[in-house]
Amino acid sequence: MAKEKSNRREFIKRSSVLGAGLFTMASVKGDLWQQAFKSDAGEKIIDIHQHTNYADRSDEELLAHQKTMGVSHTILLPSGHPVSMGSTHYGVSNGLQAKATPNEACYQLAQKYKGTYFFGANEVPDAPGAVKEIEKYLQLGACVIGELKFNIDCDSKEMQAIYKLAQEYDVPVLIHFQYKMYNWGFERLHNMLRKYKKVNFIGHAQTWWANIDKNHSNQNVLYPTGKVTPGGMTDLLLTKYDNVYGDLSAGSGLAALTRDEDFARSFLKRHQDKLLYGSDCSDTAGTGKACTGWQDIEVIKKLSPDKNAERKMFFDNANKLFKLKL
Repeated sequence: MAKEKSNRREFIKRSSVLGAGLFTMASVKGDLWQQAFKSDAGEKIIDIHQHTNYADRSDEELLAHQKTMGVSHTILLPSGHPVSMGSTHYGVSNGLQAKATPNEACYQLAQKYKGTYFFGANEVPDAPGAVKEIEKYLQLGACVIGELKFNIDCDSKEMQAIYKLAQEYDVPVLIHFQYKMYNWGFERLHNMLRKYKKVNFIGHAQTWWANIDKNHSNQNVLYPTGKVTPGGMTDLLLTKYDNVYGDLSAGSGLAALTRDEDFARSFLKRHQDKLLYGSDCSDTAGTGKACTGWQDIEVIKKLSPDKNAERKMFFDNANKLFKLKL
């Protein structure tokens, strides 16, 4: 017993220096896993956007990364299964073009850490049996469909079959919009928002965030810089439609918040009920300039109009939208 207590004291000591890179996950065994990913933050943060095996990052490194960021709960978004089809750029975009793993890996990790990790459901939309595969994991408790990141029109019949499934199971869909690459037809998304009024759509990635600016005319520019003119397509969608939300994750979300801080303050204030914190970063640091997820947390804290709005974006909005009941 004395030896066990000594081991636990040593673990706690190591955990305190995790962010400095002195902690080795290989030393964590047995019931100490549970301590390895619990947030030290005083306030809960839900990360709505992470992946298993992201750029070959191990599960152990993912758990450590989330803890270092100060995240208390994480939603794991699976890829579709590897196929050579036009919708995956004939294999180039398999694994969400990031080596992310399909449904079962996310499900198993979430099962191992129930109440802290949650999982989504996904499949290549035009692959044989796609709806059946997604439905299998919805029946197991998936809280979202996505990340839908495929070379296909966002209003195609295959995508609409997924929207119908989302409506049936009352879960949101998370869509990666990237001009001439993923989910073509962003300018037509409003038609889907009207047609599937009971489905909550979560917008994500370069084309979604570039279009906060009314003057963003060249859609080939995925990471625009400089001052923002209010009234862009994304800004208008969030204002006009009750069933659309914004995923603040990745370099695209971070760039949208930092390119014009005056606009960002106004944007966060106006849309505080429609914005969701996510990291979508593949690093192992979990802090500093190497980690866009950590930077996003710091920027949201800096630019939020008040603590109540900050809590909505970090926790309340996601807890409600994904029905996590935390």
